[in-house]
Amino acid sequence: MLGSYDSAVELIGETFLTPITTVAIPAGRLDPAFFVLSTGVAGEFVQKFVNYKRRLAIVGDISAQVAASDALRDWIYESNRRSDLWFVTDLAQLEERLAGLAD
Repeated sequence: MLGSYDSAVELIGETFLTPITTVAIPAGRLDPAFFVLSTGVAGEFVQKFVNYKRRLAIVGDISAQVAASDALRDWIYESNRRSDLWFVTDLAQLEERLAGLAD
């Protein structure tokens, strides 16, 4: 499971000396605490990616988690309006978002 400070640093480290700017993580790989904003897990994890200028994309169906939390729904909405953190349903949607950056 991913979601800790250490797992964020490890993923970033794997991309550090590469031209990779976007890291896509399947939603199922994230620690369930990631989706409970009051735990602080998501904030700590995402902040590492922002600090190291890596875009983070969470890929997959998280409708159950969103249905359980208005705060999560709002955070996802705001995140998807920016360019450093996206929540997408599948890789096709991610590719579409990335292609939009080239415009």
